Formats: sequence, structure tokens, C-alpha cells
Amino acid sequence: MSEPTVAVLGASQDRRKYGNKAVRPYRECGMTVLPVNPREATIKGLAAYPNLDAIPVPLDYVSLYVPPAVGLQLLPAFAAKQPREVWLNPGTESDELLDAAADLRPRTVVACSIVVLGRSPAEFPDA
Repeated sequence: MSEPTVAVLGASQDRRKYGNKAVRPYRECGMTVLPVNPREATIKGLAAYPNLDAIPVPLDYVSLYVPPAVGLQLLPAFAAKQPREVWLNPGTESDELLDAAADLRPRTVVACSIVVLGRSPAEFPDA
């Protein structure tokens, strides 16, 4: 059985950002991490993708670290990729996004995905 895949939208080179902190626990939990950032070629040594459409493999999870307005624009891409779950991390959710996502096939989870993995963001220092 292959490792579960997770696309991290808003993945970042900046260790202070949660889009960076999330990559580390996903990898430690044995997941295949696919960072998504249109301005980066690599993040944490992993090839970064400019958008969800560029990811060539099926996704089990999508984890958002982008503003709600960006998440709304990405709903068609979520529907096309058909992950099992879309995780809306703190600050990425809005009533409008939740209403729009309610009709999608993937289950939407509003929670800190790092905590869902049984970890704390504090375990991943900024330096």
C-alpha cells in the first residue's frame, strides 16, 4: 500500500509560516507531501507545484494555508482532484467558503491539520 498523499496549498519556505510547519509533521507521519506554491520550485527539499492541476498523482488530502478568498477560487480544482478530505486550517475558513464547500464530494474538516496529526505547531520551531 502506498503512502497517503497530501497537497499543502500555501506551502512556504518561511519556517515561521504554518504552510512550512505543516510539511514537517506530514513527512514524519509517512505521508507523501506535495507542496503547492506558484513562486517556489522547492520547499523543504520537495518539488513544489504551481497549482493543484500540476500535481500528477491522486490526492488523499488537501490542506489549506491560504486566505478564504483564495480557497473559494480553488473549489473547482478540489472537485476535480477528488481528495478524501480538504482541511481548512485556522484562518483559511470563512462562512462563504464553508457554504460553497458543502456541496463538494470531499469531506471538509475545519481544524488545524498539524493537531489532527497528533502534533503541536510549537514542536516545529521557526529557526
